[in-house]
Amino acid sequence: MSTIVHFDIPADDLKRAKTFYEKLFGWSIDTLEGFSDYYEIETVDVNGKESVGGGITKRTDPTQAGITNFIGVQSIDDSLEKLSQLGGKILQPKQEIPGYGWLAVCTDTENNLIGLFEDLK
Repeated sequence: MSTIVHFDIPADDLKRAKTFYEKLFGWSIDTLEGFSDYYEIETVDVNGKESVGGGITKRTDPTQAGITNFIGVQSIDDSLEKLSQLGGKILQPKQEIPGYGWLAVCTDTENNLIGLFEDLK
């Protein structure tokens, strides 16, 4: 079964957003080697165990609003095909994230953002 594996928060001011989320939730946030304009977020669940990670990314488009959840899938190609058949739309086609896997950003039938992520195997 697929589950949320990552989330991205768009920000106009990365340092301001970093400070906000560190102070609000106590998240560990740091730069990610090899990626400019991106902070990696490490979270823990309510019991203190490692939980879903995320990132703060530079907002590149004024329509980027809200947190995008990325769902882990076995095959991003198969999932994109199925998403299209079910009435979803691909906004950002499959792209490689070197050393991590592949992602795509889509909308569901209700125009909500969905990220798809296939991990390197």
